[in-house]
Amino acid sequence: MILVDTNVVLRAAQPSHAMHGVAVAAVERLRLANEVLCVVPQVFYEFWVVATRPAELNGLGMTVAEAHADIVMLLSRFRFFRDERSIFERWHQLVAQHQIVGRSAHDVRLVAAMERHSIRQILTFNISDFARFSGITVIDPRQAAVA
Repeated sequence: MILVDTNVVLRAAQPSHAMHGVAVAAVERLRLANEVLCVVPQVFYEFWVVATRPAELNGLGMTVAEAHADIVMLLSRFRFFRDERSIFERWHQLVAQHQIVGRSAHDVRLVAAMERHSIRQILTFNISDFARFSGITVIDPRQAAVA
């Protein structure tokens, strides 16, 4: 199983972005290789924030209806794992252990969810954000798109 990070989902939803083709190709190649592509609620929370933020504020400028439709489509394409209580406790341990500050705490929540659901791989453009965590394999979409 491979967790698909928010940045990959966002690039796939933004045809004008330079990494759009890479994101789409990586997902399709992994799907053709019979990989199980997964998402967790955190991906949707982050997606919604960026998707509905105005374009002039570095968002996608989608309407609520457009963002909602994209999430419905994503739920049909990826295996969805729900949040569970133990994710918070593990997140709290990890942020303290790795002395995480600021926005990086969002990534740690993904790691905690991955551990809880036995997902060992993540597809992300933010390779270095996950390098500190043992037991997780980071897949760069730029490599997966051409593999």
